[in-house]
Amino acid sequence: MAWVGSIAVAQTVPRRGDVSSNLAEHLELSRLAAQRSAQVLVFPELSLTGYELELGPELAFDERDARLAPLLEFAARERITLIVGAPLRREGKLHIGAFILGADGGVQVYEKQHLGAFPAHVNPGGAVPPAEGSLFVAGTRTPLFELDGTTAAVAVCADVGQRSHAQLAAARGAACYLTCMFVIPSDFAEERARLAEYAQQYSMIVAFANYGGPSGGLPSAGQSAILSERGELLVELPTAGAGIAVYTRSASATRAERILLDESSGVR
Repeated sequence: MAWVGSIAVAQTVPRRGDVSSNLAEHLELSRLAAQRSAQVLVFPELSLTGYELELGPELAFDERDARLAPLLEFAARERITLIVGAPLRREGKLHIGAFILGADGGVQVYEKQHLGAFPAHVNPGGAVPPAEGSLFVAGTRTPLFELDGTTAAVAVCADVGQRSHAQLAAARGAACYLTCMFVIPSDFAEERARLAEYAQQYSMIVAFANYGGPSGGLPSAGQSAILSERGELLVELPTAGAGIAVYTRSASATRAERILLDESSGVR
């Protein structure tokens, strides 16, 4: 049976290490998604801090972090699950986390399983972020969660590069594969093709949330999107800017929307 429901991806323009400003953007995008009855909203990798790895030790969150309270309260009030990214400190170790803030008021944490690194050639003559393994350790927690009777799985960026990750998610019953990403322009075509292949091979609807502006000294490709179980593009955001893309499927109809934030006039 095909997945039925409403799923959204958020494309953010992060401010380096400015959790308060990034949180305000998260809340605005969450409000837009809730207005359209989205059941889940997926944010990019490390969305609350930006892809600023060196700031991870200073800005690290835990599961009871007070900074998550506004998002957690919103999720419970509006009955929407929010998946937000932040560095996570657990048992003295630093992880790249995806916090699953449930519509029921609960918190689960996904920990990035496969750590990555940007090669020097992606920024000729300039710096690249440090290898993730120099600051973070690979995680072990991979919770699934229920999404209106459907099982959903989370992935964070380099996890997607391992076919076994998507394969295991499908084997565990996931019908939705929700990916929190930071993808630069030179990697975009390969990453999108890989996600489309996973969608088709494992019959999962795939959400792809990416930044709409630079982070960590590198540009982002934007183009956050939702793909069907056949790997078809259902809805996509532009290469730059903040906004949400929403896809809704019922027994009788489908609807795709994209809503962009404009700093001067709000929504357009």
